[in-house]
Amino acid sequence: MRLLLAMFKHETNTFSPIVTDLARFEAWGLQWGDDVVKAYADTRMPLAAYMKLARERGAEIVTPVAGEAMPGGKVTRDAYEKVVDAILEALDDTIDGALLDLHGAMVPEHTDDGEGELLKRIRAKRPGLPIAVTCDLHCNLSQAMVENCTALIGYKTYPHVDMYEVAERVGRVVLDAMDGKCKPVQAWAPTPLLSQTLRQGTADQPMKAMVERAAELETQPGILCATVFGGFALSDIPIAGSTTIVVADGDAQAARAAAQDLADRVWDQRKEFIYVHRPIAGAIAQARELNAAPIVLLDHADNVGSGGTSDVMKVIAAVLDAGLDGVAVATVWDADAVRKMFAAGKGATLTIDLGGKSPMPALKLAPKPLRLTGTVQNLADGRWRVEGPMYTGVMVDTGPTAVFRTEGMEIVVCSRHHEPWDTGIFTANGIDPAQRRYLLLKSRIHYRAGFAPLARATFTLDGEGVTTSDNTKLDYRNLSRPIYPLDPGPFTPPRARDA
Repeated sequence: MRLLLAMFKHETNTFSPIVTDLARFEAWGLQWGDDVVKAYADTRMPLAAYMKLARERGAEIVTPVAGEAMPGGKVTRDAYEKVVDAILEALDDTIDGALLDLHGAMVPEHTDDGEGELLKRIRAKRPGLPIAVTCDLHCNLSQAMVENCTALIGYKTYPHVDMYEVAERVGRVVLDAMDGKCKPVQAWAPTPLLSQTLRQGTADQPMKAMVERAAELETQPGILCATVFGGFALSDIPIAGSTTIVVADGDAQAARAAAQDLADRVWDQRKEFIYVHRPIAGAIAQARELNAAPIVLLDHADNVGSGGTSDVMKVIAAVLDAGLDGVAVATVWDADAVRKMFAAGKGATLTIDLGGKSPMPALKLAPKPLRLTGTVQNLADGRWRVEGPMYTGVMVDTGPTAVFRTEGMEIVVCSRHHEPWDTGIFTANGIDPAQRRYLLLKSRIHYRAGFAPLARATFTLDGEGVTTSDNTKLDYRNLSRPIYPLDPGPFTPPRARDA
């Protein structure tokens, strides 16, 4: 048996000014050929699970490419085609099956459905090829994706700490199908709901109940995989929205019924999937009153993990103005400021215009740096390995990285975008997060992977940026309408569809 294993992942925020070209994939660790195995074999990523399954069956693996980029704007045509061409070139007549690690919210410049287009091209070249697909919980699922693979599954955790397990499950389903042990059939159900990412944490309701029901369905005879996708609301495309998908063993009616069951539950709780905003000053004042530490403060509107620029300074300025002490910040993206701090040297005192380098025309926001005077507390190369439960074993490279200390605040400033989901972003830069009063993180939910065990309380600070949770600030033009909560309706109840 010869199996093709590949990864191609990007969460595209169509409002983001960040260019997602090949260099952005390379910055996260674009691997080719045998280097794919070296990079991912000892991790908890889907590719590692696929490698395990291949070893169990004594299969030979072909690994043309593993590419992932930090979320940002649309993927350039050149970057998309180069990675897709590598996958298709490796897909010769000797390949017996494909095990793919995709995202589900990739939007290239020339198509609204990056994953659907890839899967269509694979099917066109190799009709009937068994294909397993693992997707992110924030997948915007499409008919093209469903009908051009054998079995598709999504993560049941956010933060995503079960990537290995779900990949192992769907990979085993497809390999069992190749052995004649099962006959996967799929059904899916879209809902007219633009669920907000900040309301999709799987430790919270309503998402907690949804993934628990999906897991319960997977214990029923004949149900092979069941998934609830929160979707990614920051992709202004017709397929954006919450969906469900179920893979059953030869029983299309059972698949439809289960997918519909999940979709009905999501739709019934649609109001709970919308975040309610509050003034920043009130949240900061409440955090100040707590006699506990560390307290997490979330600058969620500027989360690079959803395509944010990570250089909006509004929340940081508000915390400084409030006079909070013992604050550690991760991360501000400002390569120019880092260069100046490296030139000045550790221990130097200087005044810098920090952040505010990125115009955001989609929100009509101009760059607004924050002038600060402080000390260069630490300098590092930005390379460290994740030891926490999400992306375990993966090497992180934030580029040259500095810590700038000012007015009771330590700010980790990096040269490459990074969402702080692991405590390594602090410890690799000389900061013990457990010893700080406040941890100000440019994150939404992923921070929980590394910081939930430390946090004594968490407050969302509603700032500015292209990852805003206020959909009224975004000029949607391409969504399928009507969609909740942007439209009053009427809404057609969601119905399950066959693959």
